[in-house]
Amino acid sequence: MTDPAPLWQRLDLALRLLAVDPAGLGGLWLRARSGPVRDRVTDALPELPLPLRRIHPGIADEQLFGGVDLTATLAEGRVVRQAGLLARPATLVLTMAERCAAGLAARLSGALDGAAHLCLIALDEGVEADETLPSGLADRLAFQLDLDGLAWGGTAQLSPPDPAAHDRLAAVTAGPEALADLARVAARLGIDSLRAPLLALRAARAHAALMGRNVVGDDDLRAAVELVFAPRATQVPEQEREDPPEPEPDDTPPDPPEGEGETPEPQIPEEVLLEAAKALLPADLLARIAAGKAARAAKSGAGAGAVKKGNRRGRPLTPRAGRIDGQAKIDLVATLRAAAPWQPLRRKTAVTPRVLHIRPEDIRLRRYEEKSDRLLIFTVDASGSAALARLAEAKGAVEMLLTEAYARRDHVALVAFRGQGAELLLPPTRSLVQTKRRLAALPGGGGTPLAAGLRAAMEVAGMARGRGMTPTIALLTDGRANIALDGSANRTMAAEDATMLARALRVQGTPGIVIDTGVRPEAALSTLAGLLGAPYLALPRADAGRISAAVSTALEG
Repeated sequence: MTDPAPLWQRLDLALRLLAVDPAGLGGLWLRARSGPVRDRVTDALPELPLPLRRIHPGIADEQLFGGVDLTATLAEGRVVRQAGLLARPATLVLTMAERCAAGLAARLSGALDGAAHLCLIALDEGVEADETLPSGLADRLAFQLDLDGLAWGGTAQLSPPDPAAHDRLAAVTAGPEALADLARVAARLGIDSLRAPLLALRAARAHAALMGRNVVGDDDLRAAVELVFAPRATQVPEQEREDPPEPEPDDTPPDPPEGEGETPEPQIPEEVLLEAAKALLPADLLARIAAGKAARAAKSGAGAGAVKKGNRRGRPLTPRAGRIDGQAKIDLVATLRAAAPWQPLRRKTAVTPRVLHIRPEDIRLRRYEEKSDRLLIFTVDASGSAALARLAEAKGAVEMLLTEAYARRDHVALVAFRGQGAELLLPPTRSLVQTKRRLAALPGGGGTPLAAGLRAAMEVAGMARGRGMTPTIALLTDGRANIALDGSANRTMAAEDATMLARALRVQGTPGIVIDTGVRPEAALSTLAGLLGAPYLALPRADAGRISAAVSTALEG
């Protein structure tokens, strides 16, 4: 077998550190597809000191926190309660962690914060950028590793935990400067979480205990930085500017008092810790950061569609108390669970003897959550001599995005503006055949009625919103608006009309992205993007692949 990959070695070390301090380190966020590589990791989890308990994203609160045992309560005629999973020491293995809802993430986060007997292993099988563990929960897990792309040949047998290291942990100490150095390194790496330095310090203490040391040393801090900080980094640290040397004093300093002239214990330089983290930063970190900023800016309603509450279909939510109205469905199990504790008292006070006493306040109604379909409205500048090239690239981008529409439930519409107005060339559709037919011969040339294009896109967005869809506008233009809404060739009025419609779109809450396809970036387009509240991307030589990637990156979150 070949030597294990450095990534696998870091995973091996992370699991060994978790065995030393499972509750203090919080756990591990492991992003990996189901397969032999991940199975090799999960097979080693039972060796962790805390008992293994598997949970899923749809787990109920009663299973987590405990509650009334409905069957035993009804059978014995008295309230019988059962303890939840969070009440007992355990290593919780959350499968399909990418589907973890915000409510469950909040509950698990609170449990990790308030308990000294829990550890979480989040198994993330996400494929898309928006399929990931909620950030609040991920922040509480010391280690984050991505095994996608790691072949079986890059793995090896995982090291068994060292029980003696757990016993040595209590005696391990760290110097007073260790946490300060870790905090400064985290700040220079763009890590804004205050938990990260604390988790790194715990990892350094666990590493020292694993290596048989009683004091945290340079190697322990370096290992902690590589494991805890590198996956969390959001910027490449810049070299700090050195201050000019201070002039040497004329007077000779007095001799130090007795006992103070000893050489202090050397501290690991901050730059050494930074270099350890920088060595593990991904090569495309800057691209990821730029994409993340665009995604966050475009996320005010974009993404995978707006979340809506319903009472008929969708993903089940926790039932809530309510009244029967003939529309909502009753959750029978939740209703019986709410009524069970009161049965002994109600039997004693009931006028008519019954086996089961149900009151209106016991009724629990089913609730569901569903996501609306997303509509991408391409609003393309078809004016001028370069219109044919821009339209060809826009056509290619639309077709590329449509290939993913079936999996992501996206719809696409196309608005082209030229001459004195705008035209809806492609109504909302997911049909690739219909798209190619409509895009076969797009007209080009004439003036740039940017305001008319925005107005047409706003109308399509309004109709889509009325059909329960979540619209997003992708504007591709060089920004040189010269045709006003009334059709007159007036640049000043054309700019004012475009500004007015951009503000109207923002008031309506329609998200979007502005792609500058001009040879040189246009300052007016950047201003227009600010009015829309949308990210601005300058792609002077945008081809279909770059446009498609830019739109996908900006609209995923």
